[in-house]
Amino acid sequence: MGFRGVLVPVLTPFKADLSPDAGRFLALCRHLLAEGAAGLAVFGTTSEANSLSAGERKALLEMLVENGIGADKLMPGTGACSITEASELAGHAAGLGCGGVLMLPPFYYKGVPDDGVFAFVDTVISRVGSDRLKVYLYHIPPVAQVGYSLDVVGRLVSAHPETVVGLKDSSGDWSNTAALLDAYPQLEIFPGSEVFLLDGLRKGGAGCITATGNVAVPSIKAVFDGFEGPDADEKQAKVTAVRRRFQETGPMVPVLKAYIARKSGDADWTTVRPPMVAADSDAVAALDADLEAMGFSYTAPRG
Repeated sequence: MGFRGVLVPVLTPFKADLSPDAGRFLALCRHLLAEGAAGLAVFGTTSEANSLSAGERKALLEMLVENGIGADKLMPGTGACSITEASELAGHAAGLGCGGVLMLPPFYYKGVPDDGVFAFVDTVISRVGSDRLKVYLYHIPPVAQVGYSLDVVGRLVSAHPETVVGLKDSSGDWSNTAALLDAYPQLEIFPGSEVFLLDGLRKGGAGCITATGNVAVPSIKAVFDGFEGPDADEKQAKVTAVRRRFQETGPMVPVLKAYIARKSGDADWTTVRPPMVAADSDAVAALDADLEAMGFSYTAPRG
């Protein structure tokens, strides 16, 4: 089946004691699917996943499935520095029937050669040993500082053609995304920002996986749905402007949470786990005013 459309790397809400708030997490996931998200890439960068334990991630994933979120709509992140933990998370997701997993390269040691990156992913796939496992490689060198080169992507696809089925490119470099689309048309390739959505679709991309989807699924989906229409560039320009205004305000995760808190009246949404810190309230108020002036509208989740 695979994924195609606008996928959202879902924010993880926390309680005052910094424990995950399962109820609000479920409510947000339901809201995003109702808004038109094609899938939920839970436990990635935007989810503060590397501030969550493997146990917390597994418990939240099970909770979503038990409460009616279709496992086929879920692409949980399995980012971990150890093959043991990455295999545990990937196997757990496959066992639940998730549509795929989003797999970071090993990101602690820097300067790792392609042979090491290949060996890490190859070992995880072999340890899971399940035909149900579908891997989407997660390329985000601005954060991880370790990435998936064009060559290592090809090696992994050749070694596991039924398992390695896609890639999220959060390099922020359109030339890299374009090269991936040219080299591997059989893969489901998603830019990590809606800024590149229209260009990606025109080259055969599968959609986008974007943090701003937490607040802007309908407008981003409009670009996806109408990318062959006469007003596609106009729609793209609008979502690009919104995305850039969020980025100008500060680190994306605290800003998105503070914006939801402001629009929903639920101050608990501002909570992030250290080492992140809450966004500046004045900056978020200015963001809100600018977005309203741009004609951007937002409906907050209930619950």
